[in-house]
Amino acid sequence: MKKEFNYVPWVVGLSITINLIVVALLFVPKIDGEVGFDLQILPLLNAVFNSFTFVFLLAALFMILYKNVKWHKRFIFAAFTTTALFLISYLTYHAMAESTSFGGEGLIAAVYYSILITHIILAALIVPLALLTLFRGLAMKVDKHRKIARWTMPLWLYVSLTGVIVYLMISPYY
Repeated sequence: MKKEFNYVPWVVGLSITINLIVVALLFVPKIDGEVGFDLQILPLLNAVFNSFTFVFLLAALFMILYKNVKWHKRFIFAAFTTTALFLISYLTYHAMAESTSFGGEGLIAAVYYSILITHIILAALIVPLALLTLFRGLAMKVDKHRKIARWTMPLWLYVSLTGVIVYLMISPYY
């Protein structure tokens, strides 16, 4: 009898590692001087990757609603690919550049920070949720996959969309 792959340690390990790296970047000294390219392109690239993730997730949702599992998987893999590219770009930027402060005041600042705080919290949470959902789907644990996907999909859509909104709101202050 073939032993089933235990994906839980991978989900836990990757979730902890990714979130710890993001937090650690808050404390890493930033590069002072030239790096060979304009770092300001990376936040735009992050927004582009988040946009693609959002579109791929919507397409994956549409495909599974029409019971097209083959294309659902393809769009989920595409969403994971653009999310991974986002993560590389995000980590690169935050390892090299100082954080940008939001310059708006009053109501717009309250809106911005409300979106930003929920985005950050849910982005940390989406890492284990997305990985667990992916592995359950790949393992063809359909019932468990569906149960968690009902939470993962809307949260991941929110995180990818608010990533773009946060970029659009803070981009004038770069």
